[in-house]
Amino acid sequence: MSAVPSSGNDGKPAGRFRRMLDRLSSSQQELESAELKEDAQASGCTPICDCGDRQIVKVTGTLRTVTLRPRAGVPALEAELFDGSAALDVVWLGRRSIVGIEPGRKMIASGRISMSQGRRVLFNPKYELRPLGQE
Repeated sequence: MSAVPSSGNDGKPAGRFRRMLDRLSSSQQELESAELKEDAQASGCTPICDCGDRQIVKVTGTLRTVTLRPRAGVPALEAELFDGSAALDVVWLGRRSIVGIEPGRKMIASGRISMSQGRRVLFNPKYELRPLGQE
């Protein structure tokens, strides 16, 4: 007979030891995704995976890539924001660069989601860069 406590439906042992084992057996990418999901939930933002077309949202995450890609002859700064659940493209039209917008930086962005070629996009969002000390 086993005296291992169960955490409920999944049948896994509960507690600190189980969490430690889960962290040791998880990949770095899984750990970062879990941390980003927790951050999004704690800041009261909508998970990107739950964002629908034409919905006004507030999302947070880490910028994975930042590129300059012209759209219809106009400069456009594009960044991929990832929150652990999904990614979306953040696009600033008419901008070649923005101070602080760089890969690895955490930010909060808000605006209306649109779908472009099957991807979620935020055009010219309101945004807030997270302080570097909190990353």
